[in-house]
Amino acid sequence: MLDLEQMKLAVVDALEDIKAFDITVMDVRKLTSLTSYMIVASANSTRQAKAIADNVREKLKEKGAHIQGTEGEKEGEWVLVDLGDIVVHVMIPATRAYYNLEQLWGETENRRGHITATE
Repeated sequence: MLDLEQMKLAVVDALEDIKAFDITVMDVRKLTSLTSYMIVASANSTRQAKAIADNVREKLKEKGAHIQGTEGEKEGEWVLVDLGDIVVHVMIPATRAYYNLEQLWGETENRRGHITATE
């Protein structure tokens, strides 16, 4: 079974496999008990968003992670993959800009785990 750090890196790798961009990793453990990390990534199209989410699901399932659920696949503007300790949001840029999750959740890390201030 993957530990949290391995799972986080596996998610980022799966996102990068399908060319997700602007990947942001947020440690939200101090803000909520529902999950440890939120990872937000952008896709160029709804089709790509669905493909990215599918890849995250497949790659993490292969590594033994339990997929709690997926939402938003029909529309594809915002696809959420719930891995329990990590919730992955794949969004097209307009949807991402509109909801601005990074600002909502405060301090963020870049994709490899270094803390950066939000803009």
